[in-house]
Amino acid sequence: MTRLFKAYRVLAMVVGVLLLIGYAALPLYYLVPEGETAQSIGAKMMLVWPVHGWVYIAYVVVAFLLITKAGWKLTALPLTLVAGLVPVLIFWVEHRVAQRLRAEHPELAAA
Repeated sequence: MTRLFKAYRVLAMVVGVLLLIGYAALPLYYLVPEGETAQSIGAKMMLVWPVHGWVYIAYVVVAFLLITKAGWKLTALPLTLVAGLVPVLIFWVEHRVAQRLRAEHPELAAA
């Protein structure tokens, strides 16, 4: 597997997991009365958002590089980028990108 492809897959998974944690934190932080244990857990979980932001920036750069190296049109980029902001969607998009890359450019996705 090329390093770029491997980096894309790892970053996509990390971004996806951070999104799930971040979105799970929102109701705990905003809907649970202040001072309760669940609210303080939500507050601690909210720290995931800055981490998600930095990892997402790396994901965007790697996704752009992978798409351009594969020779795909840049119209493939918007869904790839939006996927990093919508929970669960990123896992589906990563799977589709990996499938397409293996089919069209096996040299980029070689093990």
